[in-house]
Amino acid sequence: MTPESPARTTAPTSYRERLTLKWWMWPVALLVVVILGVEITLGFASLPIWVPFAALTPATVAVMIWIGRITIEVSGGELRVDDARLPVEFIADVVALDAEGKKEALGIGAHPLAFVIQRPWIGPAVQVLLNDPDDPTPYWVISTRRPVELATALLEARR
Repeated sequence: MTPESPARTTAPTSYRERLTLKWWMWPVALLVVVILGVEITLGFASLPIWVPFAALTPATVAVMIWIGRITIEVSGGELRVDDARLPVEFIADVVALDAEGKKEALGIGAHPLAFVIQRPWIGPAVQVLLNDPDDPTPYWVISTRRPVELATALLEARR
């Protein structure tokens, strides 16, 4: 890298989103912890009552945080989805999809080599069509709460 060429990481981020869980999923998960803890306590009468809850609660919280860890970012001339990276020069087109469009894109006619980051609790998505002769992946489908903003950011970054 020469002094005149800036590093790709110094470019401003034009889009950033984290695919977190919806707020109501946390109380539901904790309710499941309570139910499972009671069931385990009933099955093992000699087990102290606090042990199942002490094991299940942090495990459940860790899984919930892990499920909501995916970050989408358009920055530095590339699209980053979790640890996957796509230079914007290989993007042919971007289509913002509503919930029905996402369902169709992931349905029976979906390409088996497509790259998919799909979260069922997020309805909309974007479909990123690729133009890379060295890559067999025809497109990416990425869940997003703001499909039009992501599509716009990708098309602007491509210019």
